[in-house]
Amino acid sequence: MAPPADPLAAVEARLGHAFGDRNLLLQALTHRSYANEHPSTQDNEGLAFLGDAVLQLVVTEQLWQATPGDAVGVLTPRRAEMVSGVSLARWAARLELGPLLRLGRGEQQQGGQVKESVLATALEAVLGALYLEGGLPVVRPVVASLTLW
Repeated sequence: MAPPADPLAAVEARLGHAFGDRNLLLQALTHRSYANEHPSTQDNEGLAFLGDAVLQLVVTEQLWQATPGDAVGVLTPRRAEMVSGVSLARWAARLELGPLLRLGRGEQQQGGQVKESVLATALEAVLGALYLEGGLPVVRPVVASLTLW
């Protein structure tokens, strides 16, 4: 099967959101190793920082709404499991982010496209980019669809 003519369009379709600023999506898919080799390029770490906070908030909302009577001592470990690196990497793999990642030569040779930490960071960055695009109304349905997987 031939790769899609526009791989960013394919990930946008999987996310259910067409980016108005595709540079945000491209940045979200850019690992620091690539940015180190291409000095004019921004990496995804700032977006991942934002995306982590957004993900925490949205997952907290989901849990609160789904089980409003549960104690914090029950909700906190559930949230931690949902936003763990393992979960994020699994969701990133299902979105097929790995092959789209822009990695430096060394990271690519070390299998960065399938590394849990790299995939988790990329997913957080994508969520950060989605938040910048449209705020929580754009992020909520994406996170809801991911957490169903």
